[in-house]
Amino acid sequence: MRGAKPQASIEQSVERDGAIRRGDRIAVACSGGADSVALVHVLASVRKPMDLELTLAHVNHGTRESAWQDECVVLRVAASFGLPAHVVALDDGPRDEAALRDARYGALATVAKASGANVVATAHHQEDQSETVLLALLRGAGPEGLAGMRARRPLGDGLDLARPLLRIAAGDLRRMCHAHALPYAVDPSNADRGLRRNALRAALAELRPLFPGLDAAVARTAEVLAQERSATQRADLRREVRSVLAAQEDLRDVDFEHVEAAVRAIERGASGRFHMKKGVELRIDRGAIVRSGEMS
Repeated sequence: MRGAKPQASIEQSVERDGAIRRGDRIAVACSGGADSVALVHVLASVRKPMDLELTLAHVNHGTRESAWQDECVVLRVAASFGLPAHVVALDDGPRDEAALRDARYGALATVAKASGANVVATAHHQEDQSETVLLALLRGAGPEGLAGMRARRPLGDGLDLARPLLRIAAGDLRRMCHAHALPYAVDPSNADRGLRRNALRAALAELRPLFPGLDAAVARTAEVLAQERSATQRADLRREVRSVLAAQEDLRDVDFEHVEAAVRAIERGASGRFHMKKGVELRIDRGAIVRSGEMS
């Protein structure tokens, strides 16, 4: 039901964050797993207000005997929402992770073009971002790798790849499926720790109770790094806030959320005093920082 938690906040995130744009024609990558089924549900919920056109795209990798069950789940989900669905079976070829990924995106692009879509949407979520960033770190990647997956990027040939759930926890997506009695498949290969991503996933599961907010912190770091590399306006404002605090020797122990609150206030053209940490306030007047020498 629209307005129920956590669905309402997820819908608001999708409508607000820009990975999905009004009027998009979307080929939704649906594996049949909980994450992608939840993505279908969310996009179907915002379809009318955002004027979206949706088509489901399922890629059968042919790597395990139970793959037909995933296909059945996707077709059932498509029927439940009254959406067209296209199923593509991959040809025989290399079966390593990189080759399968490339083949999958190629197949999704083919479905998107055939259905007149301008976007392929995938259900990558907050934990996926953590795994991607940490795998890049373990490989010794530079800033581009540590920036993780982008919420929206060109896929080629007039298509974009959108990941509208990067800020959403996997648990929220599973709870949405349960709350709405949505069917989903479980991929048994996710338990294979011989795959690097699965091994890292198991290690992160052990760390999360010790580090609450781990995934949100990694996702935030990746987002900030991506904005810094792209020299966005928000990155410039964030740098300005930190520079003002540093000049007053007040930057130490100021957490990210307080800096972001000040940045959002500047973007809105707001005025007021913003608490940064105990004993430290930042004064903003009509969207501009008031520096120490300018205060009356």
